[in-house]
Amino acid sequence: MLDRLNASLAFYKQALDLRGQRQEVLAANIANSDTPNYKARDFDFKAALDRAMGDNAPAGGPALGLRTTSTGHMAARAAGPAADGPMLEYRNPSQPSLDGNTVDMNAERVEFMENAVHYQANLQILGSQLKGLKSAMQPER
Repeated sequence: MLDRLNASLAFYKQALDLRGQRQEVLAANIANSDTPNYKARDFDFKAALDRAMGDNAPAGGPALGLRTTSTGHMAARAAGPAADGPMLEYRNPSQPSLDGNTVDMNAERVEFMENAVHYQANLQILGSQLKGLKSAMQPER
């Protein structure tokens, strides 16, 4: 039972962590909207959440793993997005600018607000789950 509870809470913890990271990336894009040659970045939230929750298999095929043949071998660690966070990608600009900046303020504002709404929704769901658990643990009156 505790494993299921832990898995349920871990999902929302990972989602909140990734939403927070995405918020920082989008805020950096907005902050650098006037910086020449700045390239707007973002990451695929769904893919990052799948990786964070352990679903590393690419679509249509199994994940590749490393096999150790001796006890002296060190455990393999993924280098890159799974180990260090989501994989940032550059956005394709909808309109080219003369200074090389690819930040589209309208698109950044929409993505920023959408991410904030999802963050708040995840926070409320997690809060209601914790509130339900707390009330279930209270003795009957």
